[in-house]
Amino acid sequence: MTKIANDRTSRLRAVRSYIKLYRLLIRTSIRSRMQYRFNFALETILAALIQLSEFLMVAIVLAKFGSVQGWSVHEVGYLFAVMTFSKTIYRTFGDEVHHLERYLVEGELDQLLTKPLPVLLTLMPRSFRVMFGEVIQGGAIMIWALGTMLGSGQVTWWAIPQTVFAVLTGAVVLFAIGLATATFGFWTTRISMLQNMTEDAAQTAARYPLTLYPDWMGGLLLTAIPVGLVNYLPALYILRGELGIWVFLLLAAAACLVLLIALRFWMFGISRYQSTGS
Repeated sequence: MTKIANDRTSRLRAVRSYIKLYRLLIRTSIRSRMQYRFNFALETILAALIQLSEFLMVAIVLAKFGSVQGWSVHEVGYLFAVMTFSKTIYRTFGDEVHHLERYLVEGELDQLLTKPLPVLLTLMPRSFRVMFGEVIQGGAIMIWALGTMLGSGQVTWWAIPQTVFAVLTGAVVLFAIGLATATFGFWTTRISMLQNMTEDAAQTAARYPLTLYPDWMGGLLLTAIPVGLVNYLPALYILRGELGIWVFLLLAAAACLVLLIALRFWMFGISRYQSTGS
C-alpha cells in the first residue's frame, strides 16, 4: 500500500511539474510574439477581415435566396462561428501539431526525443498562437447570429452555455483529428496533402449544414472525419430543438473517445518513428 501511495504521489508531482513547465513555455512564446507588436496587430486585423469576407459572400447569397436546405443565414452564421471558435482553441494550443511536417523534414523532432518530457508536451507550447483575428471574426458572427435568434425567440439564453460546451468539445475533436493526421507523418514524412483533406477541406465543408451533401459524405463527416460533431450536431438541438438533451452526453463521450484514439495512435506512431538522419 505504501508503494502504491508513493507511486501516486510521484505521478501527481510529475503532472504538476508538467503543467508548470507548460505554463512557462506558453508565457515565453507569447512574450516573443508580442515583441513585434505592429506585425501582430496587422496580422490580427488581416485575419479578421479575411474570415469575415468569406462569410459575407455566403451571407449575400443566402440573403438573396432566403435559406439553404431550410437553414437561415443566421443558423449558417452560427455554424461558421462555432467552427471558428473551436478551430481557434485547437490552433492556439496545438498549432505545432499541425506543423509537425516541418519537424519531420528538418529533423527537429530528433531533438525533442532527447528531452526528458513527453514529445507532445514539449511540442505543443513551442509556438503558442494568440489568434485574436479569428476570435474577433467568430465573436462578431456569433453575436450577430445568436443575438438575432435570441431576439426572435428561436432560442433561449440556455443556448449560450450550451454553445460554450459545443465549442470546447469541438476543439477537442479538431485537435484529435489534427493529431491523428500528423501521426501519419511518422511513416510518410509529408502530411500537408492529407491535412488539406482531413482538416482544411473537412472543416470548410462543416461550416454548412451537412444536409447539403450526399448521405455518404454527411456520414463521413460525422464518423471517419467527425467535424460534424463540432457544430452541426449540437446546432440541431440548440437551434432547432431536434434530437434531445442527450446530444451533449454524446458530444462529451465522442470527444473523449476520439482524443483517446488519437493519443494511442500517436504513441504507436512515435514508437515506429525512424530518424531522418539529418
